[in-house]
Amino acid sequence: MNEKISAAVATARRIWVLPWAHRLRIWAAVLAVSLLGVFVGTMLFAQSEIAVGPFRADMSISPSLKGGTEVDIPPLGSLHLDSHDGPIHLKVDLGALDQERTEALIDDPTAISAAGQSAVDDVTKGVLQLGLRAMGAAIVCALILSALIFRNIRRVAAAGILALVVTGGSLALAAGTIRPDSISEPRYEGLLVNAPAVVGDARRIADNYGRYADQLQQLVSNVSRIYTTVSTLPVFDSSGNTTRLLHVSDLHLNPASWGVISTVVKQWDIDAVVDTGDIVDWGSGAETSYVSSIGQLGVPYIYVRGNHDSLAIQAAVARQKNAKVLDNSIVTVAGLTIAGIGDPEFTPDKSENPPGNADDPGFSPMLTSGERLATTIRESKTPVGLAMVHDPAMAPPLSGVVPLVLAGHLHKREVRMLPAPSPEASAAPTPAPSSSLPPAPMETRLMVQGSTGGAGLRGLEDDEPTPLMMSVLYFDEHQSLKAYDDIQLGGTGEQNVTMQRNVIGTETEPTTNPSVFNGVTPGIRPSSPRPSR
Repeated sequence: MNEKISAAVATARRIWVLPWAHRLRIWAAVLAVSLLGVFVGTMLFAQSEIAVGPFRADMSISPSLKGGTEVDIPPLGSLHLDSHDGPIHLKVDLGALDQERTEALIDDPTAISAAGQSAVDDVTKGVLQLGLRAMGAAIVCALILSALIFRNIRRVAAAGILALVVTGGSLALAAGTIRPDSISEPRYEGLLVNAPAVVGDARRIADNYGRYADQLQQLVSNVSRIYTTVSTLPVFDSSGNTTRLLHVSDLHLNPASWGVISTVVKQWDIDAVVDTGDIVDWGSGAETSYVSSIGQLGVPYIYVRGNHDSLAIQAAVARQKNAKVLDNSIVTVAGLTIAGIGDPEFTPDKSENPPGNADDPGFSPMLTSGERLATTIRESKTPVGLAMVHDPAMAPPLSGVVPLVLAGHLHKREVRMLPAPSPEASAAPTPAPSSSLPPAPMETRLMVQGSTGGAGLRGLEDDEPTPLMMSVLYFDEHQSLKAYDDIQLGGTGEQNVTMQRNVIGTETEPTTNPSVFNGVTPGIRPSSPRPSR
């Protein structure tokens, strides 16, 4: 056995010193160095940034055995497409909106349509540029590495040629195996795993989103028309000491909401934004980046947590420089004292109401939270002008305690007076002197906002889309609500914007003298049974 091993070793040594074996070792080393240069060049330099409409998209190429394309869509997750075969993997990261390009689109609404039409050309051009960049980076890195290792012109040139063949062949293979229909069979990761339950049929949503872009274009062109009609609405003297609040609710992760909110803040000279919750959909850590747009509004942002908002989302809102989170607390903004409390339930996937008697505080966390806020308001040394809750079911204990309660949750507007509290609940702590009449009981108005996010992606699922809604509230120096403007942007596929001025105290309020655009007349919808939102 030892003799056989010794003979094999001797044969290997003789082959090792043969000229052809020497050349084979050199070419193997050249190939290894070339492949290493291709890998390093691709990983470090095969990246580029392209503009697709108002978005900045970062594109990169990396070596892969399976190929394919990954599209990151923060904060929702990622979309994986079996778009082509290996050995190249394409990654597209849809980043933030480019401020200059976005402002340009706003200034020229016709450019939105042009941007959509050129999106395919932008992506195609970006992929071609990325391929050329990857090839150049791979060849240069292979040349540099081979020059450092071999110090031989022929071997350096051979390494460069091999790098060209490898990258060019890989790009050609990817281009030759492109499957355009792969977009119809995507694989979701992250929050998009829930896409079937959240947004329904993906292709139908994609089709609707094109019409949704058209609707946003119409908003930009119509919002100035809305503003100029204020003089034709019911007379309301907005004096210099008037406080203007913008009431929004249920944004549900809709990125389009921020642009609309920003436009109204500027056009109406808003003093503060009040948000009655459900700013996101699932309350996950991945969604925290969505609230970063709060800091760009330039006015105070008062927020209470909704049933879709986790404590992590609440903390993310609180980190914004202009935000104030109310959770059984009180704040004064622009001379107006506001109280608020977060939703006691976190039910992002809620499908039915919780068990128990909703009218009994002992069984209803909603009424219990309302009672807590009512106690906080009664104990406040500063009179409170309005209270904020997410679910209208939390409002009854606030009747007679505060003149105005703002809520959301229902995705439908509703304005009504709360029933007067029972004598036991409304008993004044200090009796009135016998020589004077007892003060009139305070009336409490409940204003439920629709969805400023159009119910999020759910709003694109139904045949009748959910409109985007918000309201501008006008308060005098005594914290009294004097008027409010209801603004509504038509849902997907609808190109209309409506605004309605309502003056408090008019006989026909809250449906006084609506402003009509494109033949659509807004109105206050009647209340409906409490849905799961």
